[in-house]
Amino acid sequence: MDILMLIGRIVFAYIFVEAGVNHLTRNKPYIDYAAAQKVPSPRAFTYLSGLVLLLCGLSIILGVYVDVGALVIAVLLLVMGVKMHNYWTPGNPTDKGPFWKNVSMAGAALFMFATVANGGDFGPVLNDDLLQLWSK
Repeated sequence: MDILMLIGRIVFAYIFVEAGVNHLTRNKPYIDYAAAQKVPSPRAFTYLSGLVLLLCGLSIILGVYVDVGALVIAVLLLVMGVKMHNYWTPGNPTDKGPFWKNVSMAGAALFMFATVANGGDFGPVLNDDLLQLWSK
């Protein structure tokens, strides 16, 4: 089961790592979209959100402070969903799917947080468990 837990973490968190890298390196569309959504200091918030997404995604994949990473991701997804994908605002009807994707993924992140915070098994982590997974 350890390998399935690791695969699940990677599949779930990879989108945050990729989004974080994109926010930091290919950021013009993100900055423009943030400006269109009237985010104050859109460039700074794009870089900040990219860094947070990247670090939290890596924390979930590697098993380092998974509870913190999952909780921060959940909060970030909900805040970004409300601010960036507010489909209920006139002119944003196409944001319904992205909004509910954010809410759904926030729910999964909260589930991860609760599992880890309650001492549940989360599979191998970045220590001897993860490093020895392949030698078993």
